[in-house]
Amino acid sequence: MAAVTELATDVGTRAACRALFAPRASYYRNRRAACFPAATALRPRPARALSPVERETVLAHLHGERFQDRSPAAVYATLLDEGHYYCSIRTMHRFLKQEGESRERRDQLTHPPYKKPELLATAPNQLWSWDITKLLGPAKWTYFYLYVILDVFSRYVTGWMVAMRESAELAKRLIEESCAKQNIQPGQLTLHADRGTSMSSKPVAFLLADLGVTKTHSRPHVSDDNPYSESQFRTMKYRPEFPNRFGCIQDSRAFSQGFFR
Repeated sequence: MAAVTELATDVGTRAACRALFAPRASYYRNRRAACFPAATALRPRPARALSPVERETVLAHLHGERFQDRSPAAVYATLLDEGHYYCSIRTMHRFLKQEGESRERRDQLTHPPYKKPELLATAPNQLWSWDITKLLGPAKWTYFYLYVILDVFSRYVTGWMVAMRESAELAKRLIEESCAKQNIQPGQLTLHADRGTSMSSKPVAFLLADLGVTKTHSRPHVSDDNPYSESQFRTMKYRPEFPNRFGCIQDSRAFSQGFFR
């Protein structure tokens, strides 16, 4: 609008608006508003508004130990049953909003912030990552479950297994056999996984405690905190020879033997 005003002094308002593609009505409305700003009238205080003393009385009840974790509706009903009426429920809400207390008044359980896991390995058998993926079976809704334990430093697969189901007992057996095969000593290894049912199960946790293995987990609802296992599964499933479906569990085991070798 400033450009229209500057150009209008030379060519006129109509030509200036046409040249700058500005509606004339909007130009005149903005110029009128700039010349005669609208006065904002203050809202008068209602005649039945509570006095400051009455307002403090209501806040004292809301902040008291008796009602500090109850909703305004419950406070209103309790006081009314006792024969006391100070204000409406809406007025209580308005007073709490003015004090910045209009959120949930009860104590809420908050989860502690989860720290991003630091996956760092400077030598083999310091940090392992493991996960479970589904392999499509011969028919719809049929799957085989591939368990893979991967050494993060060397990308060497220290243990794998194909089973008919996902089970904490099977995962426990695979981890135990892999640790025995690699001669893992207590305090040497850290095992990382996501928060699946088998990964966070009690049998696996008790086994790792007995073996002296430190366990870490991905943060909840974070898909890229276990990138090494996920990348390995993608490498396997995007190979040209990876089949769309496996005819039986023996076929999936035969393919896995060739791939991991």
